[in-house]
Amino acid sequence: MNKTSTRRQIRIKEVRDGVLVLPGDKYRVILESSAVNFELKSEDEQDVLIDNFQNFLNSLPCPVQIVIRIREVDIDGYLETFMKQNNHETEQVYKDQLSNYSEFIKKLVSGNKILSRRFFIVIPYEPEDGKHDFPLIKEQIQLNQDIVTKGLERLGMKTRELGNLEILELFYSFYNPTLAKNQPLKEKTFQVLFNNNYAY
Repeated sequence: MNKTSTRRQIRIKEVRDGVLVLPGDKYRVILESSAVNFELKSEDEQDVLIDNFQNFLNSLPCPVQIVIRIREVDIDGYLETFMKQNNHETEQVYKDQLSNYSEFIKKLVSGNKILSRRFFIVIPYEPEDGKHDFPLIKEQIQLNQDIVTKGLERLGMKTRELGNLEILELFYSFYNPTLAKNQPLKEKTFQVLFNNNYAY
C-alpha cells in the first residue's frame, strides 16, 4: 500500500488531549479494557455476566466500536533483557537461575507463536450544532466515557483512556506492524509527522 492511499484511509486530523479528531467534526476517545474469561466462570456467574452485559448494552449513550488487537509477542526482546541482566549479575547462583529460565522459555515457545490480545473501546462523538468549542466537546464525550467505564466495571473489567502518543502508536502498529515491532515511534517523531502534514 503506498503512502498516499494509507494517508487517505487513516485521515487523522489531529490528536488533542486524548481525543482523536477526524475530518467532518468527528471525535473519538479510545479506552483500553481488561478482559474477563467467560469460560472459566461457573454457570451462575456466566448468567450474571450475560445479564450485566445486556444492561451495559442498553445503557450505552451512543454506538461504540470494540477493537481486538492480536499481535505476536516479541520473545527475543524479552530474552535479550534477561541476558543483559545475566551479564551484570555477580552471584553465580542467580546467573544460573537466569540462564535456566531463559532456556526454559526458549523451549516453551519453540515452534509456537505467543500472542497477546488487547481490547479497545472506541467512543464516538459528533456535535449536532456544528460548534467547535473543544472544551465543551471534551466535556460531552467525557460524560459518555464515564457511562461506558462504569458499565464495564460492573462486568469486572477495568479501563483506561489512551493518551495522545498511545493513540498514534495504535494506528502506526495497524498500518506498519513490522516497523512497529522493530522501531517504535517516539513522541518527537509523531510531532514532526503532524507538523509536516504527513498525517491528517
